[in-house]
Amino acid sequence: MRALLLALACLVHHANTHADKRSNEDHTEYLSLAELLLSINPLQSLKHYNARQGFRAPGSIMQYVGERQRMGDIGYDSGYEMAGRRDEMVSTAPPMLVQGGTLKTWSYASSAVERVQVSLSTEGRPLDADIELWQGPDNTPMKIRVYSEDGDHRPFNAVIETPSAPNTIAIRNIGQIEFPLAARMSANDVEEPVSNFAATAMTVQGGALRTYPFSPDVQRVEVMLKTDGRPLNARIELLQGPNNNKQVIELYADDGLARPFFAIIDTAGAGNVVRIVNTAPIEFPMTASVQPHFIDQGMSQFDPVIGGA
Repeated sequence: MRALLLALACLVHHANTHADKRSNEDHTEYLSLAELLLSINPLQSLKHYNARQGFRAPGSIMQYVGERQRMGDIGYDSGYEMAGRRDEMVSTAPPMLVQGGTLKTWSYASSAVERVQVSLSTEGRPLDADIELWQGPDNTPMKIRVYSEDGDHRPFNAVIETPSAPNTIAIRNIGQIEFPLAARMSANDVEEPVSNFAATAMTVQGGALRTYPFSPDVQRVEVMLKTDGRPLNARIELLQGPNNNKQVIELYADDGLARPFFAIIDTAGAGNVVRIVNTAPIEFPMTASVQPHFIDQGMSQFDPVIGGA
């Protein structure tokens, strides 16, 4: 009987020792995995958490992330780094190459992203792309078709409003494979208009057009289009000479008040004219403001101007 009790005690001690060893191994493995995840996706809030309290038992960090995500403090949007609060979101996404005939998407799950600036450029070749805002299944509240004769001299820069989440920006390079483009996204930290829209806006009735000529010292022009809540359908053209389209933007938005259109167009050279066409029926007027965004103060009226760039 004594021998049996001794054998049982040995078995229990061996089992406890094995369990403690296994627990230590699991904990070490968890710490290694957590450090690897932090090195791949270095969220600033997790770094602060690690520096103050260190790692807890397995599961505590993921629970902490889940709690912060439910409070809206942490987002998993690609290219973003959260510093602990929603108002400290800063875009760090590098430019992405979009080959001809391919599609790239950028998703924003956080409601803190209220607007996104889309910048498209090439190395000097033509730029031809479709830009869409996706919001839920089969819901595309905004569509943009952009063409530029030279994506280096005249890149595309526009701000897309994203008033509710989640949102996805889809960019399709509809050019041939020989014409790749570089796409860059910047959330919240976007360019703002320098002019007063209320003071400079003019009404453009459905089916009507307006032209805005600019002098050679105007290097960049800002264009803003809005409606009173009705759909927005417009065509924006940059002309340099008779019937010489340097850049064309075709726009649709289901609500021109919640999602107004703001773009900055490069106008290098002389003889630049911006033409705004309201392609909607007469029942859908819009207000348009086209004003200089950057004027080269160093340009003299006696300096030679070479057009057709």
